[in-house]
Amino acid sequence: MDIKDLVKNAGNLTDYQFEQKLHELVRKNYKFQNLGTANQQLILNLVKKYKDYIRRGQGIPSYSRDKEYYHLYQNRTQLGLTEEDVKDIKEIMAALGK
Repeated sequence: MDIKDLVKNAGNLTDYQFEQKLHELVRKNYKFQNLGTANQQLILNLVKKYKDYIRRGQGIPSYSRDKEYYHLYQNRTQLGLTEEDVKDIKEIMAALGK
């Protein structure tokens, strides 16, 4: 499953199904294998925060994405994020936006 497929089908999935597909995507997708468990959980928490926007087909608003990027980048050392992790998180969030 690809992130674009998840976004496209989000409106047809129940909350539980959406979260299961999201967990599967983050944990099993080859692009995100370098992310540790804590970083995967960070992504899942970010996406859950904007789940309603995604499920309605609106995507994450660009202002909100930028705010989250700024927060992550400023706190990357405290969160234990590498530059590669930040790049992967940014890619996921961008794919979930409109």
